[in-house]
Amino acid sequence: MALKRKEYEKLVKPLQLELVSMARWLQHTGQRALVLLEGRDTAGKGGVIQAISEHINPRQCRVVALPKPSDRESTQWYFQRYVAHLPAAGEIVLMDRSWYNRAGVEHVMGFCSEQEYLAFLHQAPRFEHLLVEDGILLFKYWLTVDQKQQEERFAERHEDPLKGWKLSPVDLQSRTAYADYTRAREAMLQATHTEWAPWTLVDFNDQKRGRLTLVRDLLDRLPDVRLPPDEKPLPPLPGKLHKEKFGLLKPITPYQLDD
Repeated sequence: MALKRKEYEKLVKPLQLELVSMARWLQHTGQRALVLLEGRDTAGKGGVIQAISEHINPRQCRVVALPKPSDRESTQWYFQRYVAHLPAAGEIVLMDRSWYNRAGVEHVMGFCSEQEYLAFLHQAPRFEHLLVEDGILLFKYWLTVDQKQQEERFAERHEDPLKGWKLSPVDLQSRTAYADYTRAREAMLQATHTEWAPWTLVDFNDQKRGRLTLVRDLLDRLPDVRLPPDEKPLPPLPGKLHKEKFGLLKPITPYQLDD
């Protein structure tokens, strides 16, 4: 049974409080956290990113969702354009898809050569070893979703004008390549699931339960992030309070909802 919104909001709030503590811990210790979120189209990457980042200072928590490479970027070392987005001290970076595009959509849809694909599978573990060796806390999540559930979400996006932008031509082509993407994922996991940068698969057929599971796992993989409360009392305002005055323009009347 799918989790109801009220129950989800009740369960996610304490996790988000822990995420705020995590953010304070990152700033206090200067640690760097990098979370890669991968999965099929419609899996729910955007929703879990919002759940993680919603109450963290956006200057500290950055979301990276890169477009297709430019002509110049296509001539660079494959990992080069991702390096610029790695976290600095005290930051957490959430990647909505990452360098694993090469092992998934680029490979399945023929956007890279077989040689480039095989080179990626060889280099990715070595690249990630360098990141971890330098002290970056690296977390790799794959959001799983069954084909039936994926089709229902595609239909919802197609019918909802607020979500239509999420459907790209590549997304629509991927509908007929479900099995191909499965084979590509298995090959990717086999080549890049390492001791220093393991994959974690999370069931996202129920997106709300998936978010809770992923966030709980992320927090459990970190050391104790609790710090003494940062108590900063709000001093009284000196002098008297002033009522705002308006000139020639009148303020807009607040929008009233019908009873």
